[in-house]
Amino acid sequence: MVKKLFKFLGALIFSLFFILQNGYGSDREVIDRLGRVVRVPIDPVRVVSLAPSVTEVVFALGQDQKLKGVTQFSNYPPEAVNFPRVGSYVHLDVEKIVSLRPDLCLAIKDGNPIDAIRRLERLNIPVYAVDPRNLDAVMEMISDIGDLLDAVRQAEMIIKDMKERIEKVKTLVSRIQERPKVFFQIGVAPIVSVGTQTFLHELITLAGGYNLTQGGVSYPRMTVEQVLAMGPDVLIITSMTRGQSFESVKAQWKRWESIPAVKNNRIYLVDSDIVDRPSPRLVDGLEMLVHYINPELLKQTP
Repeated sequence: MVKKLFKFLGALIFSLFFILQNGYGSDREVIDRLGRVVRVPIDPVRVVSLAPSVTEVVFALGQDQKLKGVTQFSNYPPEAVNFPRVGSYVHLDVEKIVSLRPDLCLAIKDGNPIDAIRRLERLNIPVYAVDPRNLDAVMEMISDIGDLLDAVRQAEMIIKDMKERIEKVKTLVSRIQERPKVFFQIGVAPIVSVGTQTFLHELITLAGGYNLTQGGVSYPRMTVEQVLAMGPDVLIITSMTRGQSFESVKAQWKRWESIPAVKNNRIYLVDSDIVDRPSPRLVDGLEMLVHYINPELLKQTP
C-alpha cells in the first residue's frame, strides 16, 4: 500500500513538473467576437490595449495594473496618459508592442489594421478582438474583457448599472408625444452627420430624438442649405478637434435664425469621446443627450 502511494505521488510530481515546464494548463482557448479561436493566458499580467475604448474598459474593471501599453488617444481616465504608447489604433507600432512583451493584446475590429494583428500573431502574441457596434455589443465587450482579466464580478456590476440607467431613460422617453428633430454634426469642413449604423443614432433615438440624417450612409456629408431645409429643433456639434473650433462652428450656425434650434437657443457642444467611444461612458452620453433633446422630461423626474 505504501509503495503504491509513493508511486502515485511520484507520478503526480512528475506530471506537475512536466506541466510547468511545458506551459500546459497556463492558458485556454476562447472564441473572440470575430469568431476566431484564440489561445490566451488564464491569468494575463502584461496586457496591451489597442484602442482607447478598450483602455477605458480595463480601467473601469479595476485591472489597470495589468496594462503595459495603450494607444495614442487613450486619455481617459487621466491616469491612462502615463502608459507607454503603441501608435494610434489605426496605425499600430508593432515593434513597440513587441518590446512591451505582452501576454495578451486586446484589439478592436473597427480600426485596428489586420496586417498588424497578423504580425503579432505570427510572433505568438495572443490577440483577442472585440466588436462593439452598439450599446448591447459594448456590454458584451465589457463582459468578454472581464472574463479574460479575471474581473467577472466587476464586469457584471458595470453592465448592471448601464442596463438600469438605460431602462430609466427608456421609461422617461416613453412619456414624450413628439420627437424633436436632431441634427448631429461631427465634421466641420465638410459638414458630416451620422446615419443609422452608428452609436450616435442609437443614442439620439434612445434619448427621444429623431435623427434627421438616419439612413444607410453611416457618415453622410451635408451642405448648409440641406441643414436649413431640414429645420432641426436641436443642433448638436461635436468633433475630434478641441477648443475654439467648437465655438466658431456654433457662431456660424447662429447666423441662420430661421432654424428652430437657433431661434430657441438649442445649439449644444459635446465631447465626442463621451458619445462616440464604445465604452461604459456611452450611458453618460445618453443621459446628457436626454438633457439636451428632451429637457422637460428631467423636470418631471422627482
